[in-house]
Amino acid sequence: VDFYSLLGLERDASGEDISRAFKRLAKLHHPDRNPDDAAAAAARFAAIQEAHECLSVAERRLCFD
Repeated sequence: VDFYSLLGLERDASGEDISRAFKRLAKLHHPDRNPDDAAAAAARFAAIQEAHECLSVAERRLCFD
Protein backbone atom coordinates (compact mmCIF):
# COMPACT_ATOMS: atom_id res chain seq x y z
CA VAL A 1 0.00 0.00 0.00
CA ASP A 2 1.33 3.41 -0.94
CA PHE A 3 0.45 5.59 2.03
CA TYR A 4 1.24 8.77 0.12
CA SER A 5 -1.27 7.92 -2.60
CA LEU A 6 -3.82 6.88 -0.01
CA LEU A 7 -3.59 10.35 1.55
CA GLY A 8 -3.39 12.05 -1.85
CA LEU A 9 0.13 13.35 -1.24
CA GLU A 10 3.48 13.54 -3.00
CA ARG A 11 6.51 11.88 -1.42
CA ASP A 12 7.98 15.25 -0.46
CA ALA A 13 4.91 16.25 1.59
CA SER A 14 5.60 18.09 4.82
CA GLY A 15 4.37 16.98 8.23
CA GLU A 16 1.75 19.70 8.07
CA ASP A 17 0.56 18.41 4.67
CA ILE A 18 0.25 14.91 6.12
CA SER A 19 -1.78 16.12 9.10
CA ARG A 20 -4.05 18.23 6.92
CA ALA A 21 -4.71 15.35 4.51
CA PHE A 22 -5.39 12.97 7.39
CA LYS A 23 -7.91 15.30 9.03
CA ARG A 24 -9.71 15.94 5.74
CA LEU A 25 -9.96 12.26 4.81
CA ALA A 26 -10.76 11.10 8.35
CA LYS A 27 -13.77 13.42 8.46
CA LEU A 28 -14.89 12.28 5.02
CA HIS A 29 -14.55 8.53 5.60
CA HIS A 30 -15.36 8.19 9.32
CA PRO A 31 -17.83 5.32 9.83
CA ASP A 32 -20.18 7.55 11.83
CA ARG A 33 -20.53 9.81 8.80
CA ASN A 34 -21.19 6.86 6.47
CA PRO A 35 -23.84 4.75 8.21
CA ASP A 36 -25.15 3.30 4.92
CA ASP A 37 -21.81 1.60 4.24
CA ALA A 38 -20.22 1.47 7.69
CA ALA A 39 -18.10 -1.63 7.01
CA ALA A 40 -16.41 -0.14 3.95
CA ALA A 41 -16.03 3.21 5.69
CA ALA A 42 -14.43 1.51 8.70
CA ALA A 43 -11.92 -0.28 6.47
CA ARG A 44 -11.08 2.92 4.60
CA PHE A 45 -10.80 4.86 7.87
CA ALA A 46 -8.45 2.23 9.33
CA ALA A 47 -6.21 2.47 6.24
CA ILE A 48 -6.15 6.26 6.54
CA GLN A 49 -5.19 5.99 10.22
CA GLU A 50 -2.41 3.51 9.43
CA ALA A 51 -1.03 5.82 6.73
CA HIS A 52 -1.07 8.77 9.12
CA GLU A 53 0.61 6.78 11.91
CA CYS A 54 3.38 5.67 9.56
CA LEU A 55 4.04 8.99 7.84
CA SER A 56 3.61 11.34 10.80
CA VAL A 57 6.54 9.87 12.77
CA ALA A 58 9.92 10.63 11.21
CA GLU A 59 11.51 7.26 12.04
CA ARG A 60 8.57 5.30 10.63
CA ARG A 61 8.44 7.50 7.55
CA LEU A 62 12.11 6.78 6.82
CA CYS A 63 11.42 3.04 7.04
CA PHE A 64 8.47 3.41 4.67
CA ASP A 65 10.35 5.56 2.16
